[in-house]
Amino acid sequence: MSTPLQAIRGMNDILPEHSPRWQHFESVVRDWLAAYGYHEIRTPIVEQTALFKRAIGEVTDIVEKEMYAFEDALNGEQLALRPEGTAACVRAVIQHNLLYNAPQRLWYAGPMFRHERPQKGRYRQFHQVGVESLGYAGPDMDVEHIVMTADLWRRLGLTDITLELNTLGSSESRARYRTRLIAYFEAQPDLLDEDAKRRLHSNPLRILDSKNPAMQALIDAAPRLLDDLDEDSIAHFDGVQSLLRANGIDYRINPRLVRGLDYYNYTVFEWVTDKLGAQGTVCAGGRYDSLIGQIGGKPAPACGYAMGVERLLALLDEAGIATPDTAPAAYIVHQGDAATPFAWQVARALREAGLAAVLHCGGGSFKSQMKKADASGAHYALIIGDDEAAAGHISLKPLREAAEQAHCSTAQLIDLLKARK
Repeated sequence: MSTPLQAIRGMNDILPEHSPRWQHFESVVRDWLAAYGYHEIRTPIVEQTALFKRAIGEVTDIVEKEMYAFEDALNGEQLALRPEGTAACVRAVIQHNLLYNAPQRLWYAGPMFRHERPQKGRYRQFHQVGVESLGYAGPDMDVEHIVMTADLWRRLGLTDITLELNTLGSSESRARYRTRLIAYFEAQPDLLDEDAKRRLHSNPLRILDSKNPAMQALIDAAPRLLDDLDEDSIAHFDGVQSLLRANGIDYRINPRLVRGLDYYNYTVFEWVTDKLGAQGTVCAGGRYDSLIGQIGGKPAPACGYAMGVERLLALLDEAGIATPDTAPAAYIVHQGDAATPFAWQVARALREAGLAAVLHCGGGSFKSQMKKADASGAHYALIIGDDEAAAGHISLKPLREAAEQAHCSTAQLIDLLKARK
């Protein structure tokens, strides 16, 4: 016998016992996004590799080490599985001219792919919900993104998440800072690891993202970008902080927060938790005013963020927040020539009334069917034999509470189950 095939490492099955948690999260998210006037956009999982190189930056961990890039064997195109959603969303907005008449508030959800070392909260196929606002220049949209995420944590019942905030300033501010940062690191070459040396002149801000413990003291003593901000950058950041205070949002300024993608400018933020070990960031984003022009569209301001679904679900589990009950109202047990067609009629009537019902299939004795009814999680077993079918009645047996078995018509059954739903 051949060895059974298994899922690729870091790409996980979501089993039926876990699906209700995902479905509840997705339902809350859809309602939440609708409340803020955001519209869904769906983009392909596969895009041209050049899109991500141009958007994310060639000298980034994502493009250099993590992106699933390959050549299409049929036509030689260079393609990649999307490692994040912003670039694809912006590409679609440009391609379909969505900014022609008005700014856009958009959202998307789905799998992303990065070739990382799998660990808790970090997978090679992972899921994100992303939000992008295109055509909005002011700090008010930066703050809307932060305020609405704070609202989502409230809707989900999450409390152990804190906000870290920074600004990367304008391109001119970053250019000045870049020069100072290179000079600082060049003066201490023996303290740089190989990654830092490679990035020193191509992308020195990425050095601040290093997780190498041996470099943390060096990074902590590095110049601060906040000291190189121009007036416009300071005004934008002050506007963000003022509106956050007005909305009662607590935050901590983290001057080392630079994000792992090259397209950010001005505001960047992360929502973090200490409940998930090393993978503490559950939501992150910021402003990326140059990205639309960088990809080939007419320049326009934009900002956005994304949240890791697996990490938020892990946080819900850690907090002990229960998923709403999704068990069917009834499991229909039936046996007999007259009972079976009547059971089908009852099942259809329940579903038409908006009640979930599982109709037993596969035959078997009443005893074996009752075991399956109990295992299904249903609240009631509906027992139908030929005698019940002849009388047009159903025997209703509670499965989750100590109560007497009852007999009722289909109409009475529907009323009873709706009353107890």
